[in-house]
Amino acid sequence: MNSSAVLTECIRLIGPVDLGVPAGIAEQLLAAPAIPAAAASGVAAALRQRLPALNVPAPAELGPPKQLKGLPTPHLLLTTGRLPAFPFGGARRLPGPPGTELPLARLSFCYGPLLLPYAAAPPSAAEVQVQVQVQVHDGQLYRITRDRAGEQAVAARLGGIGFAPAGSVITAAGSGNAFFLEDDQAATAWLSVMLDEIPALRAAGWTIDTAADFPVRVVEADGDIAAELHEGASIDWLELHLGVMVDGERVDLVPALLALLAESGGAGLIVDDDDDAPFLVPLLDGRLLSLPLGRVRPIVEAVIELFAGGGIDPGTGRIGFSRFDAAELALLEERASIEWTGGEALRALGRQLREAGGTIPPAAVPATFRGTLRPYQAEGVAWLQFLRAAGLGGVLADDMGLGKTVQTLAHLAVEHAEGRLDRPALIVCPTTLVPNWTLEAARFAPSLKVLPLHGPARRERFGEIAAHDLVLTTYPLLTRDHEVLTAQDWHAVILDEAQTIKNPNAETTQQALRLKAGQRLCLSGTPLQNHLGELWSLFDFLAPGFLGSARSFRTRYRTPIEKHGDVARQASLDRRVRPFLLRRSKEEVAQELPPRTDITERVEMEAGQRAIYESVRLAMHAKVQAAIAERGLARSGIIILDALLKLRQACCDPQLLKLKGARDGRAGSAKLERLMEMLQTMLEEGRRVLLFSQFTAMLALIEARLQAAGILWLTLTGDTTDRATPVRRFQAGEVPVFLISLKAGGVGLNLTAADTVIHYDPWWNPAVEDQATDRAHRIGQDKRVFVHRLITLGSIEEKMETLKERKRAVVASVLDAEHGGALKLTEADVENLFAAVG
Repeated sequence: MNSSAVLTECIRLIGPVDLGVPAGIAEQLLAAPAIPAAAASGVAAALRQRLPALNVPAPAELGPPKQLKGLPTPHLLLTTGRLPAFPFGGARRLPGPPGTELPLARLSFCYGPLLLPYAAAPPSAAEVQVQVQVQVHDGQLYRITRDRAGEQAVAARLGGIGFAPAGSVITAAGSGNAFFLEDDQAATAWLSVMLDEIPALRAAGWTIDTAADFPVRVVEADGDIAAELHEGASIDWLELHLGVMVDGERVDLVPALLALLAESGGAGLIVDDDDDAPFLVPLLDGRLLSLPLGRVRPIVEAVIELFAGGGIDPGTGRIGFSRFDAAELALLEERASIEWTGGEALRALGRQLREAGGTIPPAAVPATFRGTLRPYQAEGVAWLQFLRAAGLGGVLADDMGLGKTVQTLAHLAVEHAEGRLDRPALIVCPTTLVPNWTLEAARFAPSLKVLPLHGPARRERFGEIAAHDLVLTTYPLLTRDHEVLTAQDWHAVILDEAQTIKNPNAETTQQALRLKAGQRLCLSGTPLQNHLGELWSLFDFLAPGFLGSARSFRTRYRTPIEKHGDVARQASLDRRVRPFLLRRSKEEVAQELPPRTDITERVEMEAGQRAIYESVRLAMHAKVQAAIAERGLARSGIIILDALLKLRQACCDPQLLKLKGARDGRAGSAKLERLMEMLQTMLEEGRRVLLFSQFTAMLALIEARLQAAGILWLTLTGDTTDRATPVRRFQAGEVPVFLISLKAGGVGLNLTAADTVIHYDPWWNPAVEDQATDRAHRIGQDKRVFVHRLITLGSIEEKMETLKERKRAVVASVLDAEHGGALKLTEADVENLFAAVG
């Protein structure tokens, strides 16, 4: 091999720069088969001295070259590069600020065993003519005939995907074969390339390697996902792990899924209906685990629902389950078709809760219980026993009159007979219901030793608490006697009329939360009267944290349901609370009750009453508008309520307003006159009447009219100290009319001697009216009950009826999983209420 041939092969093999060959001579050598020996002789000696230092054998020692030609195999190396620290002056827009590291794809071609970088620049005329390249590999000299057209076609395919040649944009050496993605959302674009394009390129025969520093690393699972439940910080707490094998290592998906939840709030995690679409889980080490959506959809949807229900806090990085979460665990197990291990007892409990009591065994009520339970009441006792055995509490929310007191006493009688009532149970109730609980306990469960802590002498009996089976106290006394009551370990704490703790910030509610009990129960025919926050307060007593914090509950449930009518969120809330809330309506379970007839009596105001009503309306309308303009709607509530109160009083009787010109009664009251007409007819028919009003002053005006008409009556208000006597006299048939203030008589009374209920003045909350009606229409009633509601035409009362229907729908949405939204006044509502009629 002559000197020129040696130089030519070395230049092609190593390159002129490393060999120190002048550019002019290198061009001549590459362009001509030979040059004069004199031109090369001076370089040849230096060349032979440099070759050993470069650890490359002399071309003469390599033997004859092997010929390589034909279609090469494209190869991509996924790696990173850095933008120059100075602005790039070219026409192409930089893919980031100077100094940025960004993902790159380096394009090369496999010619046999050789990997040759792609030359990004178009070939020169000389390169087109000379398409031969010489390389040495493992001591063998190769002569490669490169397929420039094929290589350009491969580069064009990269361009079609969205890649652009980096050129001098990248500072790393060898940038001539580097490509980057020209995209405003490069990270998202790279994900699309990794998930869609790279598999397609591999399928087309490309070889693709990924460098360790490449930031977008998509991996796939080696097998199926398996669920494991491990004991957590306490015996009642199990943590969920979702394990999957990735690159020979077991990875827990729970922290990654919770990180996604914390970032997105659960929204938009699943937006594709295609089960074959990839679902990306960012692992904690930076890799992206790609799983088929159909494989993880049930798991992700169940986790999102747990999150939305307040069952998990993504900030902890763990998913844990307590007994109260057992039903949600069963839902997750049901929806996620994966293998489960651990937590068998909790999972079995969850399945029972999910089946809505279908597998709850009946409870054996002891002979010491002196009552006969109706079938639904026996089911209620079995439910209470099931919850007790599982270490759970609940809300017994049967309609008024279905015997929540009897079911509770039967539950305690079972506990006593089975020897579990080793500590007293505590019942907290309204003051007016202490006599009722005392009498009912003596009647149905005489084996229980009952201690009513009531009245000024109660403190003398604090020392007797431990010697009794059942202790009765009241909500006001819960605050006054909290040191004694919260120091005692109770077998059970039962809140009767539990809606009393609907305000979580009230002192009574705070003291109730401090009570220590083996089981907590709530009794309430109306667990939700005004808004969903009241339901949250009950469950905060039963199981703190079960529905999340008050703030998170408002975000997840109250706002979507009450303001936006979110049906899906309603269903989610219903599923979460249903296992712990048992509600039966009279229509469902008490077919023996006689029918109830509701009648709306509409009355027209006379001129004098109408004039007073309109003058009050105009004055109050102006006052409310001024208050809203000055303070805003949220801070004008007291003024709005006061204005509404005065309008309602004007409808009942202008004398209630105590205004000049109305005190003498000359303006008259159309409603009072209609009432007296109705009573006259009803009493002639032998009817027995309960008459409810929210205004004790109105009851006093009615008393005066009854006295003038010679009609006997009884009265029960908050000032009545002896409640038992008037109730007994009415039930005995001594007096035909019972006047009752709604607040004092809305709960805890059994007045089945009545066959007629009159609501003199309506109010916003239908549940309050229903409670009052249920004093007569309840178990033990054997007569048809007629319910009359007096509504003043062209007044605030008519407008209230429209808003009331909205509120009734909200109550049903939570307790009966129906649609609706809770009543919430807007400025438009306020304007409508005070606007003129017609």
